[in-house]
Amino acid sequence: QLQFVESGGGLVRTGESLRLSCAASGAGLEHYTIGWFRQAPGKEREGVACIIPLLYTTTYADSVKGRFTISRDNAKNMAFLQMNSLKPGDKGVYYCGGLGGPIPHTCAIDGYGRYGYWGQGTQVTVFS
Repeated sequence: QLQFVESGGGLVRTGESLRLSCAASGAGLEHYTIGWFRQAPGKEREGVACIIPLLYTTTYADSVKGRFTISRDNAKNMAFLQMNSLKPGDKGVYYCGGLGGPIPHTCAIDGYGRYGYWGQGTQVTVFS
């Protein structure tokens, strides 16, 4: 069964950068859509970015567009989230999710329920 382990979170100042990693095991990522979601205390899980298989088409939340970049390396069975110009509003636990089945033309981040596989998250804290 597909399993994820997220890493790379930490404590940074406003304007600094982090690169999150999502290591997969149990199955190859080649045919899975991958999404990054975040959750702040007391809030629902929020979609950040996603990337489809094969064509690597991406979707980003408006709040992170131009600052974050999602990528994947199928040979390493990993996905990444490069986060630049971090703001206090970016804080939260970041989760990597996997979605199998038919490959869409684009991926969606308007809800996390469609993603069936998750890691345990990595904490990102941004202070001024």
